[in-house]
Amino acid sequence: MTLSSLAPGQSQEHALVTAVSCMADLDSHIPIKILDNYGIRIEWLDDGATIDGSFWGEPEAGIVGTSVYVRRDTPVHSFLHESSHIICMAPASRDALEGNAGSDDLEESAVCYLQILLANGLPGIGQARLMADMNAWGYSFRLGSAERWFAEDADDARRWLLHYGIIDGIDRPTFRLRGT
Repeated sequence: MTLSSLAPGQSQEHALVTAVSCMADLDSHIPIKILDNYGIRIEWLDDGATIDGSFWGEPEAGIVGTSVYVRRDTPVHSFLHESSHIICMAPASRDALEGNAGSDDLEESAVCYLQILLANGLPGIGQARLMADMNAWGYSFRLGSAERWFAEDADDARRWLLHYGIIDGIDRPTFRLRGT
């Protein structure tokens, strides 16, 4: 299943219809295993259900505390992005979390970097597909694409993740939440 939708923030007359990978495209046990490594819960919701903690609204993933809420039509990039927010935020922010991660620009960049790394743990997705989905959905990067940003302009995000022990020196997730 792919989701055809307007990119967030775009009017219908200016938007491109895009197709991105959705949670229904995945074996449902794989996302659970990834999040279990962090002590994060995934809450699978029925089709059409309201997604608690969704900053952008349905079908985007929602976050409340250490839970990520998704439906079958939730884009995979959104699931990984919101999960990465939980991983990257300070413990006090995580405890009070309900929908708005409230990160600064550098932390937001680190979240994007981490979601790209985590995509490698999803069979059939991987980094290349995830970055294509990010581009199609309307993520905005200074260099024009997620691929160019990741390869040429993300050193500050990588250093941030290293500083907090979220990734190791060869870009592997450590499966530790910031502050633990």
